[in-house]
Amino acid sequence: MRTFRIAPSILSADFARLGQEVSDVVAAGADIIHFDVMDNHYVPNLTMGPMFCEAIRPHSSAPIDVHLMVKPVDALAAAFAKAGADIITFHPEGSEHIDRTLGLIKDAGCKAGLVFNPATPLSYLDHVMDKLDMILIMSVNPGFGGQSFIPHALEKIRQVRRRIDEHTARHGGEIWLEVDGGVKVDNIAQVAAAGADTFVAGSAIYGQKDYKAVIDAMRAELARVPS
Repeated sequence: MRTFRIAPSILSADFARLGQEVSDVVAAGADIIHFDVMDNHYVPNLTMGPMFCEAIRPHSSAPIDVHLMVKPVDALAAAFAKAGADIITFHPEGSEHIDRTLGLIKDAGCKAGLVFNPATPLSYLDHVMDKLDMILIMSVNPGFGGQSFIPHALEKIRQVRRRIDEHTARHGGEIWLEVDGGVKVDNIAQVAAAGADTFVAGSAIYGQKDYKAVIDAMRAELARVPS
């Protein structure tokens, strides 16, 4: 039976009161704090560096999941590990040596994962499944919050779920399957049915007045998904 995890993205939070926003969403039932890092190079936007991670670490009893939309990736991965990240994921296009970057993250004491854009082939997984703790499927093109879910991401999620299940059946271990982009109450059950177990939601949570009500509604939808 899968464990479902909800990961609010602080990209949609009120930056003027970020520590409180993190504390509030954890109190409302969030499992993970998702941290979107954009460099205005790999993606057309600029967001938060390691100092933000270090600043919010005391406000979160939940793991901090750092999604690096940057190129190059190694130096920032190391900096975020030092700043208190628990999970660090990156795009294969952002690394010259994917295997080495995954090793760097794990050696720093963090869980490591790869991120796949809507048009990025899954063939990158062929050689590194044994080094992954998470696979993140983007259901929007990265760079901006508030975008709509791209429906064909569901098939990609199904394909990754099959890969994960085959790998763990042979070798054991656990690999989380996270989805980011346009996830909300109305579609979270459909995304879970395709195979996801970890759900990033930005404006769907932080755009509402009652964070607990939204998270509870998401959990109610997930409870309807066959295990």
